[in-house]
Amino acid sequence: MATHVITGAGSGIGAALAGRLAERGDELWLWARDAGRARELAERFPGAGTLVGDLAVPERLSWALGHQSPPERVDSLLHAAGVVELAPVGELTPAVWQATLAANLVAPAELTRLLLPQLRAARGHVVFVNSGAGLRAHPNWAAYAASKHGLRALADALRGEEAAHGVRVTTVYPGRTATPMQEKVHRQEGREYDPERWLTADSVATTVLTALDLPPGAEITDLSVRPAG
Repeated sequence: MATHVITGAGSGIGAALAGRLAERGDELWLWARDAGRARELAERFPGAGTLVGDLAVPERLSWALGHQSPPERVDSLLHAAGVVELAPVGELTPAVWQATLAANLVAPAELTRLLLPQLRAARGHVVFVNSGAGLRAHPNWAAYAASKHGLRALADALRGEEAAHGVRVTTVYPGRTATPMQEKVHRQEGREYDPERWLTADSVATTVLTALDLPPGAEITDLSVRPAG
């Protein structure tokens, strides 16, 4: 039975991943921003453990984790949480830049750092659920795309650094996916939201599981998945 730590399990891709891994009988540790959210996740995924810390304030994650009892080994750390705010560069304030980079880049880096001993012990796997915006930036997407380009760089550097410890690192780049975040994006774009046009969260979860389920000695480094048609 593998042990997985998942961020963003409350909705979207993270929730789909948690559901699929729970069905397999694996041990789940779900990251929650506060105690109330932790209770909700524990009710939704019976038997799962929870860890509490606000990813919007990554400098506090070390303190938060130090007051809890994380698993002794981690077979996979799945980064599925994220935030998005669309605006042209001329209208992006430092507050938006800082909030986006904190949640989408600095928090994943810090959480990975804090759990590296457990990942090394398990010769585990770090998966970053990135975005097509991590490969190319479009107008109004500067802050989000910059955070996701940085996340790609983090993954590439981590992969080289941790190969000697047997830790695998994968970045998945989903196209538009039918999630609450995508619904928010459509509102910001002023467009009608039709979830049938986009990937399902379960399709992205299947992509992540494909990377996780490779036999030892094989590693998917980068994997893109797009809506068909």
